Amino acid sequence: MADGVCRGFLGYWVAADVFRAKYELRGWLNSTTNRGFGLFSLLNSLKGMQKQAYIFPGQGAQYSGMGKNLYTANAEAARLFELANGILGFRISDVMFDGTDEALRQTDVTQPAVFLHAVIAFLSTPLPKPNMVAGHSLGEFSALVANGTLRFEDALKLVAIRANAMQRACNLQPSTMAAILGLPDAAVEEGCAQVQAQTGEVVVPANYNCPGQLVISGSLRGVELACEQLKAAGAKRAMLLSVGGAFHSPLMAPAQTELAAAIADTPFAEPECAVYQNVVGKAVTSAAAIKQNLINQLTGPVRWTQSVEAMVADGATHFTEFGPGKVLQGLVQKNYKEAILAGIS
Repeated sequence: MADGVCRGFLGYWVAADVFRAKYELRGWLNSTTNRGFGLFSLLNSLKGMQKQAYIFPGQGAQYSGMGKNLYTANAEAARLFELANGILGFRISDVMFDGTDEALRQTDVTQPAVFLHAVIAFLSTPLPKPNMVAGHSLGEFSALVANGTLRFEDALKLVAIRANAMQRACNLQPSTMAAILGLPDAAVEEGCAQVQAQTGEVVVPANYNCPGQLVISGSLRGVELACEQLKAAGAKRAMLLSVGGAFHSPLMAPAQTELAAAIADTPFAEPECAVYQNVVGKAVTSAAAIKQNLINQLTGPVRWTQSVEAMVADGATHFTEFGPGKVLQGLVQKNYKEAILAGIS
């Protein structure tokens, strides 16, 4: 699970259906005036919200059956799934709806599957335009569809190219990732740097998910040594993750050339709102900068903690996650406990 670890957070939820897509909204039951509100009230309330951030998950959120409710309930969603099947050259919808967990764990399937679920949930749901968007790793491509930078078809093609290039990079050298819990970011950074300096093995911080949770990435030996050192330094846990390789590390460099060429050949519009990009952890509003950051993200860290902090500093109070799972809602809450959270899948 390269793009998130936290799962299952406490909270109250209210569900309402839009084209049978499930809405899950946390925190609204605190006020008796909101008890029992219907779909019309939900949409009106969302329209009145200020500083809405739309967020999109990455690899690790997939599950068998993902997106099937959208396909069966919404003609536009079904059209987009069939369009995607044609673009990819195989029926990814069949894998998403009925495939095994093992089939969905393959990077070249996982990435387009998570992208499709998230983007189709967004495109088939009548909600106001966001004030800002962000995505965790792969989810950044979904966010760029949501803010008008990329067309659906172009983004899907880039995701497929990225996934295949990353898979080939993984095959070049055995590598892995691990989640480090309970240490300050600076301590994890120092531990990784020490292992690299002492052994020459590659190990770097890869996902800054929330305070006290940082995922590291690198060679098998480098990550193992770093885990040992960080546990000795006081980490509550150091867990190896079941992933295909060392995402967001220098070992992904071979994938950058192919992705860079594809991005250069793809039209990017100027964004309708800011995207808070992983590798810089702040708002970006230039198409040229967005392109370069997408390339740099392959070997650079996902600064999700910093991105959430920047969105909150810029006024975000409402965060809506599109697509499979609730991982990002949990991570946002750990960064900003007052956030009003929703999920649309």
